[in-house]
Amino acid sequence: MSARTIAPAARVRGALRVPGDKSISHRYALLAALADGRSQLAGYAPGADCRSTLACLRALGVEISTAGDAVTIVGHGLGGFSPPQAPLDAGNSGTTMRLLAGVLAAQPFRSTLVGDASLSRRPMRRVIEPLERMGARIESTEGHAPLVIHGGPLRAIEHRPRVPSAQVKSAVLLAGLHAEGVTSVIEPARTRDHTERALVAFGARVACTGSTVSMAGRQRLAARSLSIPGDFSSAAFWLVAAAALPGSEVAIEDVGLNPTRTALLAVLRRFGARVEVRPSAPDDGGEPRGAVVVAHDRTGDVVIGPEEVPGLIDELPALAALAAHGGTVTVRGAAELRVKESDRIASLVAGLRGLGLEAEEWPDGFTVRGGGPPRGGAADARGDHRIAMAMAIAALGARQPCTIDGAETVAISYPDFFETLDRLVA
Repeated sequence: MSARTIAPAARVRGALRVPGDKSISHRYALLAALADGRSQLAGYAPGADCRSTLACLRALGVEISTAGDAVTIVGHGLGGFSPPQAPLDAGNSGTTMRLLAGVLAAQPFRSTLVGDASLSRRPMRRVIEPLERMGARIESTEGHAPLVIHGGPLRAIEHRPRVPSAQVKSAVLLAGLHAEGVTSVIEPARTRDHTERALVAFGARVACTGSTVSMAGRQRLAARSLSIPGDFSSAAFWLVAAAALPGSEVAIEDVGLNPTRTALLAVLRRFGARVEVRPSAPDDGGEPRGAVVVAHDRTGDVVIGPEEVPGLIDELPALAALAAHGGTVTVRGAAELRVKESDRIASLVAGLRGLGLEAEEWPDGFTVRGGGPPRGGAADARGDHRIAMAMAIAALGARQPCTIDGAETVAISYPDFFETLDRLVA
């Protein structure tokens, strides 16, 4: 395990680009592999999670080449994958495992999906159940990985997930792409819509009405050349730091502005920050993008209720760090955080306490109280990239240097995080 020491900072300032969007990168890679022809993806996310998706696709016989953040994928069309010769390793990536399960459910062979210790603890019944209703047979260990998928012909279903989940919705839609009939997902709350947009970008017809997404199966996909915007969830850490530290201003260039992802901006305005959004021209893939500038103005309390959680689920660790810079942050209705890369409620509370903050844990959330700069100390990232980055942003407001144990886990989504942090506080 590597550790990083973070010194207190007076401010953060600068303009930057963040790595390509992780959610979009996964989806573009999978759809490019299912399309007919050669797709070129610019700005592909550099982290370990998205590399896991590429490695799994290669193991299924897909030709993939990379040059920097550019990825070329020669699609095999629907039903064109080859049986893998070994288990497909999703690493730490829940997106890889769940979305690929939807694709593998339709393949005429047996395949096995495995992951690291963290991923093997994450719940998979929520994706197993609809895929088995569609006709696949999936073996698991009490609803956890490894997943042994016996694929074959699928039938369309109407699925009503109990818990809002873009990954489950996406797995069902990817399976539905191969199925006979019209597959529908009716969400209990709106989740990120990158899969719907990506399917349309690759030539599919998708109907979105209210909380229902529907798609006819057996549609052929066409190869595309697409550019991936910066990852808003990675940008969130810098936006929070800029909102929190007096004299700060950070501009994030060419970042994704999908409205299902940007709820953080309204929260930062409530906190007291100045927020400016500068949209760019429409994206070929249907993904809004542009620049976001956040500057410190004042600080206040933040309360996040259950109705806001689905649109903030990946940004909640960053928001927790606001309390290190003043005010109180309360989150409720976020029990889903307990089944992420770590139990993020427990990890956040323990980490922030380790830095000297007063934090309280609830079954479905947490409260972190500011009231002055924390004394400093040590926090454990617990193998979770977003916890590592949240602790680093909180540490900027401490009186003494702070140590983040397990800091290397940022490589899952943002390998250059600490180098960027050094530049912004210089």
